[in-house]
Amino acid sequence: MIDWSQAAPYAVTAFLASLVEFVEALTIVLAVGTTRGWRPALMGAATGTVVLVVLVLALGPALEIIPIAVLQMVVGTLLLLFGMRWLRKAILRAVGVIALHDEAQIFDDESRALEGAHDGRVAGVDVIGFITTFKAVLLEGLEAVFIVIAIGAGGGMIVPASLGALAALVVVAALGLIIHRPLARVPENSLKFAVGVLITVFGIFWIGEGLGLSWPGGDWALPGLLAVTIAASAVAVQLTRRMAPGTAS
Repeated sequence: MIDWSQAAPYAVTAFLASLVEFVEALTIVLAVGTTRGWRPALMGAATGTVVLVVLVLALGPALEIIPIAVLQMVVGTLLLLFGMRWLRKAILRAVGVIALHDEAQIFDDESRALEGAHDGRVAGVDVIGFITTFKAVLLEGLEAVFIVIAIGAGGGMIVPASLGALAALVVVAALGLIIHRPLARVPENSLKFAVGVLITVFGIFWIGEGLGLSWPGGDWALPGLLAVTIAASAVAVQLTRRMAPGTAS
C-alpha cells in the first residue's frame, strides 16, 4: 500500500511538471490536427507515447541496480540543475525580461507553418504531420519522464510519481478532446515557476541524502526546504527587477 502522506509531494510534483509538458505537446498536436488532418496527428502522438512508455518500463527496473547513495547524488544534481533552469526562465518571465509563454500564439505560428508545408504523403499518411506530432510528444514527454524517474527513484516513489504524470496526461488529453483548442488559459508560466521551485527542492533534498545528511524529520524537511526556496525565488525576482529597470511587472 502507498502511504500518501509521504507520497503526495512526489505525485503532485510529477503531476504539475507533466501537466506543463503535456500542454505544450497538445498545442502542437492540435495544430497538426486542424491543418494537416487528425489521422497523422493522432498516429504521431500515439507512437510518441508508446516510445515513452517503453522507456519508463526499461529505465525504472534498471535504476534498482544502482547503489541508492549514488542514485540520490546523481538524480539530485540533475534535478537541481533542471529546476534552477526552469526557475531562471520563470524569474526572467516574471519581470518581463523574456516574453511569457503563449500557447495560443504558438498554435497560430505552428498552424501557419504547417499550412505552408508541402504535401508529403507516404502510403496515404501525411509524413510531415506524423513526424511533427511524434517529435513534439516525444521531446516534451522525455522531460516529463526524466522528472518522474528522477523524483521517484531517489525515494522509492516511482509508482506515485508515475500516477501523478498519468493523471496529468489524462487531464490534458480529455481537455484537448473536449475543447479542440490550445489550453491558453492554463497559467502555464505560474506552473513553471511552481514546478521549478519543487524540482529544485527535491534536488537539494536528494543531494543531502546522497551525502549522508540526516534531514530533520526525514521527508517532512521538504516543506521547510520549499519555504526557503520560495523565499529565495521571491528575492531573486525583486533583485532581477531592480537590475532590469523598465521591465513589466
